[in-house]
Amino acid sequence: MTLTRSIYQSLFADPYGTPSLLRRLLIEHGSRHWRSYLATYVLMGVIAGCTGLYTYMLGRVVNGTYFQENFSLVAILGVAAVTIFAVRGLAYYGQAVLLARIGNQISADAQKRMFDKLLQHGLGYFGDTHSSAHMAQVTYGCMGVASILSLLVTASGRDVLLLISLVTVMVHEDPLLSIIGILLMPTAMLVVRDLTRRVRALANIQYSGGASVLLMLQETLQGIRVVKAFQLEDRIRRQVNQGIEQVQTAADQMARMSNRSTPLMEMLGGFAVAAVFMYAAYRISNTGATPGSFVAFITAFLLAYEPAKRLARLNIELTNYLQPARALFEFLDAPPSEPDDSEKPVLEVRAGRVEFADVVFAYRSGEPVIRGMSFVAEAGRRTALVGASGGGKSTALALILCFYEPERGAILVDGQDTTRVARGSVRQQIAYVGQETFLFSSTIRDNIACGKAEVGEERIVQAAKAAYLHDFIAGLPSGYDTFVGENGMKLSGGERQRVAIARALIKDAPIILLDEATAALDSESELHIRNAVATLCKNRTTIVIAHRLHTIVHADKIVVVDKGVVVEQGRHEELLRRNGRYAAFYRLQLENAEASEEGGEAASASCEMPARAIDETMPIPRVAARS
Repeated sequence: MTLTRSIYQSLFADPYGTPSLLRRLLIEHGSRHWRSYLATYVLMGVIAGCTGLYTYMLGRVVNGTYFQENFSLVAILGVAAVTIFAVRGLAYYGQAVLLARIGNQISADAQKRMFDKLLQHGLGYFGDTHSSAHMAQVTYGCMGVASILSLLVTASGRDVLLLISLVTVMVHEDPLLSIIGILLMPTAMLVVRDLTRRVRALANIQYSGGASVLLMLQETLQGIRVVKAFQLEDRIRRQVNQGIEQVQTAADQMARMSNRSTPLMEMLGGFAVAAVFMYAAYRISNTGATPGSFVAFITAFLLAYEPAKRLARLNIELTNYLQPARALFEFLDAPPSEPDDSEKPVLEVRAGRVEFADVVFAYRSGEPVIRGMSFVAEAGRRTALVGASGGGKSTALALILCFYEPERGAILVDGQDTTRVARGSVRQQIAYVGQETFLFSSTIRDNIACGKAEVGEERIVQAAKAAYLHDFIAGLPSGYDTFVGENGMKLSGGERQRVAIARALIKDAPIILLDEATAALDSESELHIRNAVATLCKNRTTIVIAHRLHTIVHADKIVVVDKGVVVEQGRHEELLRRNGRYAAFYRLQLENAEASEEGGEAASASCEMPARAIDETMPIPRVAARS
């Protein structure tokens, strides 16, 4: 008993080793479809029985035709053969359809589980992994799971049953020759087992190489503007060609290695057939054996050759699918970085007051981005965050949205700690408009409604009008049913931004987060959007990241952020009178704007607060404040 337990533990010690993976597939998926698999086995048994039966009948036909001259028997056997082949054809059709349906269901279930697991991860996880890895799991892993089970079923069902049926005919016709043929199989199995270890290494190279090609393809498509603008076509082409050639080399080696057993099998088969011929000639000449038995035996032997060869290669075929399946299961087994917290209390927004209380946060250990940030965004008021790039403004919005959790301190909404309530209930109370707008590859209507089936046409049109988008949409041939292309590529930056504004209006949330929603717009569009934003923010708590200060001069509070801390806060006029960092930044932007109007090249009104503008040691010019 102890020895058995130790063997069992050694076999399944590695949760992603071949025995463990096969056992898991059988338990998780095979057991769910056992009825369909049972029906498949029955049909495969019918196929095997029909094959063995017509092989046996072939010998009777030979004897009845050439020795007994019993043509009525031959006619009966002919009708029986037609019936047998018809039944076998129907059985082949049924088992093929059943296996395909089971495989499709297993693949679909694996894809659903994978996408569900993806949605359980937070932004930090996606920052550490490339999306092409998940594309490879969908492309190869999910299909691999279904293919492994199909291979196991066809091997244990079709091939094994077929061998049993044909070997039974062989033993019935000539036991001695059958024993000789069976003894040749172990030699082939040993050679194939040695090849399996080499094929496993090649399968790993082929899978990782295929994932790398997907990565390069995805990044090329996503960054096609940069590729074209910087004339990177030749460089990208070289990289892609190199990756494809590596995959091709591995595939060629895989083809050579996986088929290396074929010459051995063929040679052994040739020896066996030669032995059968010589022995049959001896039997017929010297013992009076009938040729029918010889014909039936050799037919059964030749038909058994293919399923025997498939069984010998089974381990090699499985290895091709095990690596992607292994990668998929490792992903599915990893703990979610954003686990379900629906059991927590729901956030109840009464007024919408947002408070940062000594918040500390770091993306990487020991490198804090926010270092004790504290400020209050009053309910129904507009609070603007300004400061140098990398100061922590966008991170602050991400923390409010519960994309990350603070290491220390608390973010409070109407006095409720956002880490102690369900994150879904927090996000439900927030509408977010980013500087870089993402649109789904769907219609304008779907992007405005953002997947909400209950949103009616009237609300969608109202939101579009409020975002000054309706007239543009009405002028399109398909109107609201116009497809925007991948990530909205068919729309301009300003049009995408207005779709995002309309999407936020539809949500009708009490808290609004804006990451400079007018940054991508021209002057005319900016005026329209500023009016739309005013409608969006009316009577709502609004936190906006401001890069161009003229857009937030009327904010109820301006919070200056530098290196993860709040260094100054107040209204526009108040901060100018203090003549501190905000005043220096505002005056610098004003000077740049005036230089731009005069045609000077120094004129780029920076989208971020320059570091020198907020350096405490920088002398602040005495320029009259302008509001």
